[in-house]
This record gives sequence, structure tokens and C-alpha cells, in this order.
Amino acid sequence: MTDRPTARETIAAVTDESTFTELPYPARESKPDGPIGWQGYDASHARAAERTGEQESVVCGTGRVEGTRAVLIAFEFGFLGGSLGERTGDRLEAAYTHAREHRLPVVPLIATGGSRMQEGMLALTQLQRVARQSALTREAGLPQIAVLRDPTTGGGWATLGAGADVILALPGAQVGFAGSRVRPPDADPAAYTAEAQVAAGAADAVVPPEELRGTLGRWLRLLTSPAGQAPVPPPLGATDLPATGGDAVRRARAPRRPRAERYLDAYFTHRLPINGDRCGGTDPDGMLCGFGEHEGRTVAYAAQTGTATRPAGYRTAARLIRLADRLGIPVLTLVDTPGAANDAEAERQGAGAAIADLFLTVAAARTPVTTLLIGEGGSGGALALAAPGNTWATPDSYFSVIAPEQAAAILKRPAEEVEATADQLRIRPQDLAELGLVRHAPRDNLKYRP
Repeated sequence: MTDRPTARETIAAVTDESTFTELPYPARESKPDGPIGWQGYDASHARAAERTGEQESVVCGTGRVEGTRAVLIAFEFGFLGGSLGERTGDRLEAAYTHAREHRLPVVPLIATGGSRMQEGMLALTQLQRVARQSALTREAGLPQIAVLRDPTTGGGWATLGAGADVILALPGAQVGFAGSRVRPPDADPAAYTAEAQVAAGAADAVVPPEELRGTLGRWLRLLTSPAGQAPVPPPLGATDLPATGGDAVRRARAPRRPRAERYLDAYFTHRLPINGDRCGGTDPDGMLCGFGEHEGRTVAYAAQTGTATRPAGYRTAARLIRLADRLGIPVLTLVDTPGAANDAEAERQGAGAAIADLFLTVAAARTPVTTLLIGEGGSGGALALAAPGNTWATPDSYFSVIAPEQAAAILKRPAEEVEATADQLRIRPQDLAELGLVRHAPRDNLKYRP
């Protein structure tokens, strides 16, 4: 990616017309040639100012994006490579402070090569200042949505970028901790791209420039419009209850039974996904996570798709619930899995730790979590996503300590006793209600309230 719009061009591209107001910047007295006396630094600084019309590598201010007011931080790559120095840190700190004082989301529009060499370690420690400001903003319950421009490398990626709640990237942008001049000579350049970061679960989406304002505006509206509690979706499949445990299992495994995508499409006016666990993994086939609009308010969702859930899926769900909890957004979870993936690769990826983290995240959540069991509820891999005391079940679902076939095998029973074992396990929706595990029926005409 070689076309690099300036900071002000980028701001103009994403903000509503005539709504951007630049913030005042703190004054700082500097020694000749900067804090460490780097020969020629003042001259370089002056040339950068003359070339760009800016006095520093960031432009900070407030503006509206599709109607939502936010603090915007735009890097000017033409000013010493968009590098971070002491004065950059001053501006960033002032912008984050303004955001907290006025309860505004923060949108870093990043294009930087990292820390400024001419200020030595004093430049590098600006990353600690930025991290502190980001942490305080998180604690204040304000969202941070980063846009990765070209390039986003070094400390700018490792703080403002990767530390954001939602990370959007422009196509073809260089994104990585290592800049182009410090990578190993045999490094694959494709690994240092926006697309690679999305594939690795380190960023949420690649957004074309012409769609950036609309996408950013939708994210800002969603993350600043929480609902009180997520209403339970009505069932989309069968309405009569299963006669036996075996019937419940067959219904839940039926290929044409409604799955998560149908429930989410029916529930939300529109929705935007988050991607990845921020640890190098994704599970797009097993777990769908994101935020959507339901009856004019925002609800977060984490939905299993009917396949075995992989560790990255559990970690992504935990990330989603923690973010929703910080922002005061209610969560809807859809449970539908035969169980957690149990192959050797899943063990190497930390299946146990990922499931434990999700259990703890759901247990600790202060925001309301509502769960609907829409299909298979296979053991702890399903239960980890369920809200204690607020789990509902559709008529074409079951929940079991383990699949009936596996239970029979553990009990050394022959295959012809699997049906009887399913009955003994009491896995039907009405059984779950009688046991106090399902709080409500999803429709008033279904008579299995406890």
C-alpha cells in the first residue's frame, strides 16, 4: 500500500462534514536538538513541519462519525514517519483525558513506524504513557476502535492498535510489530499485512476506504447504545416437546434444524462481527461473536454453530463477554455444540484453559447474560457458554453431562441401550426445566416451566 492520505485527509474521510474540532495541545519546552541532544534533530523537525504543515506526528480532536461524537487521533506519517516522541505522548495523553472527561469513544487512525530514534529511550517510554491512558479509558467503560493505516508497526501497533477493543484495517496496510527495515531477511512479507493479522485473529476486519466511514459509524453506534437485558429469541424450529431422550437427540442433530445464523438474522436488525482471540487463533466455523442492534439497542452475541468448538472459539467468546461487560452491553449466548474439540491439536492449543477462562468470564460478568439452548448441549464445552440461572431451551434441543453414546460406552453398556441411557440422563427440555436448569420456556404454550 503506497497511497498514504495525510492525517487531515483521513479525518475528513471518516467524519461528518464540518464537525471536526482540533483539541488544544500541551506546551513543552525542549532542549536544543531534543531531550538527548541528537545532532540535527531540530532541523529534521523543522523540515517535517514545513513539508506537512503539522507541528507534530498526530492530529487530535473531536468530531462526529455518522452522527456519533468521538475523539479522533490521526497520525501524520509524513512527519518523521508518524513516530512517537515526547510531544506526541503529550498530545495523546491530552486526547485520552478529554475523552474520559466528556465520556467519548476514542478512534486512533494509525500510520506510524514506531518510536522516534532521535529521542532515544524517552521516546520508547511514551508507549507506557499510551498504555496507561488506554487502560484508564477501558476502566471508564469507553470503547476504543482502532483503524490500521499503512504502515502500522512497532509500538504504535503494540499499544494504540492491538490494544483497542475493535480493530479495523485498510486493505494492504503493513501491520506488524517489526517494521520493514528490522525484519529477518527471509521473513515472508505477507505475514506483515492487515489481511494476515485478520487471518491470525489479531484484527477484526479489513475495510475498503470507501466503506470506512459507514463501518466505523456503525461500530460507534453499537458500542455506545447498550440495552438493559437481552430478550430471549423465540424458537424457530419445532414447537412440540420430544417424547423421549432419543427423540431430543435426533431433533437436535437434524441437519435442517435452525442454526445460529438463522437465529441471529431473525434477532438483529444488523450486526457486526468481531474476529479472533487475539492469541493467534480463530474459530469461524464454530463460534460467531459480535454486536448487533435489537429493537434499537445494542446486544452482544456469542453463538455456537453446531460443530465442536475449538479453543480459539472459547477465547473469542470470553473476549466478547469481557468487552460487553466493560461497556455495559448485555450479552446473548446461543448454545449449540456436540462438545469441545478434543483432538490432539485442540489440546496443544489449550482447550482446558480456554474453557476455564470462559467459565470464569461468564461467572464474573456484571452485565446481564441470557442464554438460549438451540440444539446440542454437549457437556462442559456447551455449559461454559451458558448463563447460570438465565438459560432457556428450545423444543429441538438437549443438554447432557455427556452424549448418550459416550455415556453408554463409559458405563460399558451395549449399543442397543443408548436410547435407554438417553432417557436416564434426563436431557429433554422439559426434564431440564423440572431439574431447575432451564429457567423459562421460550413460548408460553410450551408447558415445561419449573
